[in-house]
Amino acid sequence: MEHKDFYTTLGVARNASQEDIKKAYRKLAMKYHPDRNPDNKEAESKFKEAAVAYETLSDEQKRRQYDQFGHTEQGMGGGGAGQHGFHSSNVNMDDILRGFGDIFGDIFGQGQARRRSGPEPKRGHDLQHTIEITLKDAFLGTKRDIAYYHFAECETCKGTGCAKGTKPTTCSQCKGTGQLTYQQGFYMYTQHCGTCHGLGYQILSPCTTCGGQSRVQIYDKFTVSIPRGIYNNAELKVGQKGDAGVYGGPAGDLLLQVTITPDKTFSRTDDDLICTLSLTYPQLVFGCQLEVESIDGSRHTVKIPKGCPVGERIVIKGEGFYKLRGNTRGNLVIVTQCHIPTKLDAAAKEALTDYSDAIGTELKKADNSISSFFKKFLG
Repeated sequence: MEHKDFYTTLGVARNASQEDIKKAYRKLAMKYHPDRNPDNKEAESKFKEAAVAYETLSDEQKRRQYDQFGHTEQGMGGGGAGQHGFHSSNVNMDDILRGFGDIFGDIFGQGQARRRSGPEPKRGHDLQHTIEITLKDAFLGTKRDIAYYHFAECETCKGTGCAKGTKPTTCSQCKGTGQLTYQQGFYMYTQHCGTCHGLGYQILSPCTTCGGQSRVQIYDKFTVSIPRGIYNNAELKVGQKGDAGVYGGPAGDLLLQVTITPDKTFSRTDDDLICTLSLTYPQLVFGCQLEVESIDGSRHTVKIPKGCPVGERIVIKGEGFYKLRGNTRGNLVIVTQCHIPTKLDAAAKEALTDYSDAIGTELKKADNSISSFFKKFLG
């Protein structure tokens, strides 16, 4: 009977390491496993061939004999039977599954689970909270009181979840793995241990305050400082003010999202504080000097140049928002506007008409405007 070379069967070189041989076999076993190929005789045959090849090549002594003698009685371990009681001519599927339980367990999630004698510390969740402040608050910096519910470490058991003088124990049913493995024929499956609910351990004497959960929910308050220069939708992280960790794990953080309400007079562009200044037409024509009040109540002297156009940006350096990092500041930017009166008394109307007659009602076309022709005042 002609035998297929074991190295060829697994698709590895003759000098392959044991790790490479195991990886190759795992790949083939996953591909041709009966659970994945029901009633497929060809897949079953390839599955058995791979098992026989791996049974020989995974054993150093049998591999040396095979390399020296090939498919002979000597090469197959003396009696022609493999390490686990099967060879290529009469392979029993149950023998394969029993013999290589660790291999198939790894493939189908049934490998050796890590044993646990008690709960593992886990970090608490981060929490989010929204704070609403004014633009002035953002300019100056402010403080806010935060009130919220969150989990805190149980003070009675100090986060262990156990009653005083007790500790968790390894589950006797699953031996700490949290799962039980069953085999029916060549089918193997696992399920969570019902005794410990898949945890691998049991708290037989839970803390009466937290019920074995290691933490309790509380209503908490504290004051947070919001730095000057904070921008809209910025997120501030307050370390370890989130939920307490489970079973002694570190606490999560509290993430504060800052929302800034619009101001009626001032606005912000980058770190510049922007406002508009309404001036009369004579003030724009003749120029003037006046005092303006910023968002924080400070006063600044502003000089309006003669013939100042509407929309002129007058910059007062270093009077804008503080940058979040460092002590430098943006600018206070004042944008000029012209105040247009909607009602005039007779004297003012006559004076304005005289002014119009004096300067004329037709303007030469400027580079950025269109020509116009005056017809009449609308009164």
